[in-house]
Amino acid sequence: MGRLENSGPTIEINGLRFTYPGIDGHPPPGSKPLIEDFSLTLNAGERCLLVGSNGAGKTTILKILGGKHMVEPHMVRVLGRSAFHDTALTSSGDLCYLGGEWRRDVAFAGFEVPIQMDISAEKMIFGVDGVDPQRRAELIKVLDINLSWRLHKVSDGQRRRVQICMGLLKPFKVLLLDEITVDLDVLARADLLRFLRKECEERGATIIYATHIFDGLEEWPSHVVYVANGKLQLAMPMDRVKEMSKLSLMRTVESWLRKERDEERKRRKERKANGLPEFEEQIEGSRVTGDPARRALNNGWAAGRLTSTVAGEENFVLSSNRVLRG
Repeated sequence: MGRLENSGPTIEINGLRFTYPGIDGHPPPGSKPLIEDFSLTLNAGERCLLVGSNGAGKTTILKILGGKHMVEPHMVRVLGRSAFHDTALTSSGDLCYLGGEWRRDVAFAGFEVPIQMDISAEKMIFGVDGVDPQRRAELIKVLDINLSWRLHKVSDGQRRRVQICMGLLKPFKVLLLDEITVDLDVLARADLLRFLRKECEERGATIIYATHIFDGLEEWPSHVVYVANGKLQLAMPMDRVKEMSKLSLMRTVESWLRKERDEERKRRKERKANGLPEFEEQIEGSRVTGDPARRALNNGWAAGRLTSTVAGEENFVLSSNRVLRG
C-alpha cells in the first residue's frame, strides 16, 4: 500500500458552529452553540491530539467530522468532501470513526451486533469482506489477538482489541478516535500507537485522537489541539508546544485545564454575587412547543440521523430510524 497523494488538506473546518437540534430539526430557542467559530486544517500524515476537559466539545467535533451530525457542507470538508452528505466517504473506509456507540456494538455481516455476544474473535475479524490478508495478519499480531477468544467470556480489554482490529482492517485515509484505548493495557496501547504512527508516516493517513490518557503520548502527536467550551483555544505543532512549555505533555495539558477551571469558578462566583444562578440554565433541547402529546425525546440523533414523526394528540407516533454510518 503506497503513500496517499497529498492533494491539499485532508481535514478543513471553517467557522464551524453547531447546536444540537430539537425534535423539529431546529435548535431550541435561546440555546447556545456547543461549537462556535471553530476552524482547523490538517494535512496528510499529521497526527492530531485533541485535548480538553469533559464536556469541552471534543466528541461533538469528532462526530461532525465523522458524518454523524449534519452541518453546512462548507463548514466541514474531509478529503475535500462533505462528511455528512457524501456517505461514500465512510462506506469506502476512507473515513473511519471509532467512538462511543462503536464501543458497545459493531457492524457485522451488515447488522449491528453486541460485542459481548457468544461468537469467536476469528469469525468477527474474518467476517469483514474485502480485506488485505497481510494487513489483517499484521493487526492481529499488533493487538495480540487470540482468534479462539469467545467474546462473551473475555475481558473488556480483549474485546476492545477485537473491535479496534475490525475498525482498522481497511486502510483509512482519515481516522477519528474518541477515547477508544481506555481498556487496553500498557503494552497493547503502546503497540497500537506505534502502528497508527506508522500508518501516518508510511501511508500519509491523518489521525485525530481525543483522549485523557497521556502515557506514551509524549512523542506521538505531530500537532496538539486544545478545545474549551466548544471553542478552539490552541492549535499548534507538537514541537512548538515543547518550546512553549518545559513541562511534560500531561503536565502542560493539566496546566491549561486548571487555568480554565479556575476561570470558570471565578465566573460562577461573580454570577452568584450578582444574584444570578451559579450555573447558567440549560435549554431543554428535546421539547417541541405545543400540546403535551407533541413532545418526544430525541435520543437517536447522536448516533446517526433521526427521523421523527410527531402526529397529533389522537395519533402520536415517534419513529426513529438509525442509519449505520462508518
